[in-house]
Amino acid sequence: MADDDLDRILAEEQEIVPSAGFVRSVMKAVEREAATPSAIPFPWKWALPGMAGDILALGWAFVLAVQLLHGSMGVQAGPVATPPVITKLVESVRMTGAGWIALSLVLSLASVKLSSRLAA
Repeated sequence: MADDDLDRILAEEQEIVPSAGFVRSVMKAVEREAATPSAIPFPWKWALPGMAGDILALGWAFVLAVQLLHGSMGVQAGPVATPPVITKLVESVRMTGAGWIALSLVLSLASVKLSSRLAA
């Protein structure tokens, strides 16, 4: 095939016509997409109290870890007085197993974030 043949083929204007069912299938897809309901938004107002509880539990665990490290370093300090509300909250967390639930949620979130970053 010579350059002249290629130039001649490219210079010809040919009308491009879609196949018979193409327009129909595209319009069906558009109608189907328009008919689907919108996505349900995430219920943040219901999830935020649980997340706040998780943050409080993690904060309390951090405080306890610092106290343990502080005590193991040879520094003797008096016991830290905890408010009764915190004591009741910690007991209820222990009784319901909320710590394990929080851990599973954190691990699930971390795995989703990691997989979405790897996929991107």
